[in-house]
Amino acid sequence: MIQRLLGASVGALVSLAILWLSTVANPVDRMPWYVAAVVIGAVTSFLWPVVIGSWLGRRARDTRDEAVQREVQRQLAEERSKRTE
Repeated sequence: MIQRLLGASVGALVSLAILWLSTVANPVDRMPWYVAAVVIGAVTSFLWPVVIGSWLGRRARDTRDEAVQREVQRQLAEERSKRTE
């Protein structure tokens, strides 16, 4: 339910942005822009979970990789300090 609501909201915002840009670009003939705005808004509302999911996945992977690197550095520093003692 929330995913559909967010998808409709994102699609509506994209459609609104395209319509607003069409009035700025060409205020006289806007009919093709309405069709483009509807199509692009519908595609956006359909595909937004893929984009957000890949972004969140990449962010989680980067956070996990940073934690692993910190642990490796900590263990290497601990091992070096044991060797020097």
